[in-house]
Amino acid sequence: MTAVAPVPRLVDQFELGLDAPICLTWELTYACNLSCVHCLSSSGKRDPRELTTEQCKSIIDELQRMQVFYVNIGGGEPTVRSDFWELVDYATAHQVGVKFSTNGVRITPEVAARLAASDYVDVQISLDGATAEINDAVRGPGSFAMAVRALENLRDAGFRDAKISVVVTRHNVEQLDDFKALADSFGATLRITRLRPSGRGADVWDDLHPTAAQQVTLYDWLVAHGEGVLTGDSFFHLSGLGEPGALAGLNLCGAGRVVCLIDPVGDVYACPFAIHEKFLAGNVLSDGGFDHVWKNAELFRELREPQSAGACGSCGHYDACRGGCMAAKFFTGLPMDGPDPECVVGHGESALAGDRDKPRSHIDHSRSGGRGTPAGPIPLKLLTTPPKKFCNESPV
Repeated sequence: MTAVAPVPRLVDQFELGLDAPICLTWELTYACNLSCVHCLSSSGKRDPRELTTEQCKSIIDELQRMQVFYVNIGGGEPTVRSDFWELVDYATAHQVGVKFSTNGVRITPEVAARLAASDYVDVQISLDGATAEINDAVRGPGSFAMAVRALENLRDAGFRDAKISVVVTRHNVEQLDDFKALADSFGATLRITRLRPSGRGADVWDDLHPTAAQQVTLYDWLVAHGEGVLTGDSFFHLSGLGEPGALAGLNLCGAGRVVCLIDPVGDVYACPFAIHEKFLAGNVLSDGGFDHVWKNAELFRELREPQSAGACGSCGHYDACRGGCMAAKFFTGLPMDGPDPECVVGHGESALAGDRDKPRSHIDHSRSGGRGTPAGPIPLKLLTTPPKKFCNESPV
């Protein structure tokens, strides 16, 4: 009888990296009308070096050749770019689907109708509270009403299956049922993600990340309701709380393997949550294009090598959580081969109690007023050229 070779597990294939990213995030601009306290890219002001329309189209051409199925477009607030819709149309015309995240500022009835007519564009509205009180404390006064108005416009235009994107904090974790009900009321899908200590989030993470008890509440809720909720595999650090496979997902840090980020000036980072020079793989303009960076960057080659379990090797939950989130460990000053800061066994809590040197990103486009200080919505106008100086206070 001929022996049949075992079929490699999907997660084992992903660990070695793929020819193209499965989840590619592209921040088109750092300009934003809000100053959310947890903004992972510290957005606010436009960068004068922002990629031009033609440079963006060249990247889209590469993505088409690489057979990238879709791109997650964010920012900043991507819709404030004067060429945003031109780029969306160009991407979909070149077989690259678009999922874009927005605070809703430009989702007018007319825009909603345009989106409803497209089969290749998905829209994600950001909300961090099921009530204005909780949401606006993080995203700024008036931001809840702005997001709800966008959802209303999408629903009234017949747009199917919009997404409501929620970053889970200790102040909104008890609102999960309310978020689900809100999504259902708009015919939308709820998407929840983990709070990372990246960008301005580094300043508020200690006060905003869910407590250990709330992590258990979150896990139980996901097990009970997760089938109809998107998570983007954000919560694999919770996998040790239950039976293997109870939480759907790869339970793997995909940084540089299946995930990466292109920022507004063309820099390529291993992960959207790790905007720091340590995780900078290259630049699409100066390093031979995105395809070359993805396939040949030294950083990505290192990340695709077998990783040591390190201090977590003796833990019985390691196969479930793989040591947790790389970015969460890095920006809280914990060893990269150690436990996640929100380790469900408690190892992260003891590690956080020690002396730590918390790295800061070299990227900060926050407007004046201090990092971690929410501001209300700022009137926007479209500009065809970026500002000449970084100190320009206008976000666009």
